[in-house]
Amino acid sequence: MDKINGYPRSEAEELVRYVGEGRRMGKTLTSLFASYGKAHGRAGGSVRNYYYKLLKTKNAAPLLAGKNLRAETIVPFTDAETEEMLRSILSERKKGCSVRRAIANVCGGDAKKMLRYQNKYRNMLKKQPDAVCAAAKKAGITVEVSASRPAKTELQKRVEAEINALYDRLAVSLREENERLKRTIERLNEENELLRRASRVKNALIASRSAENKAAK
Repeated sequence: MDKINGYPRSEAEELVRYVGEGRRMGKTLTSLFASYGKAHGRAGGSVRNYYYKLLKTKNAAPLLAGKNLRAETIVPFTDAETEEMLRSILSERKKGCSVRRAIANVCGGDAKKMLRYQNKYRNMLKKQPDAVCAAAKKAGITVEVSASRPAKTELQKRVEAEINALYDRLAVSLREENERLKRTIERLNEENELLRRASRVKNALIASRSAENKAAK
């Protein structure tokens, strides 16, 4: 099966088409990644990462030609914004909120801002744990910084690749089945419409003959 960065070519084409149509309708990339992921059983973050990688992939150029797709401008955090973000999230955590709930509360439900804060916070936990712990100590709470995950073995990588390939095959199969069902429904609708028209013509003829019989009497 022809693939581009791990996706079957058919799904890569579908994603490009989906994002292109969504952007023309004024939708944000964040919302498109989330809705596409939900429809295809993929995490929104995974779809986002694939999209950005696709934009940089040379053999994907024919797919992207004329689509006018690009990455949204990434606005870096200033030191002041980073400090305020940590203070706000940790203040919510102090109330007993989970990280996800804390970020949602701080961002007031703004999906784009939530994703931005979430990525920054997780990145700091991974790469700047001391800064997060210092801010947490200042806020009077304890933050658990997860230890680095051990590197994956070749067997784990191979199993994950096989699982991903299986999901890809299932996704293609389901899309083909959906297309077949759509065509069947369209054909049945056309047949129903023909039957309705024939019924109307028949009823009109019966009414006409009835009227003629009455007039003859």
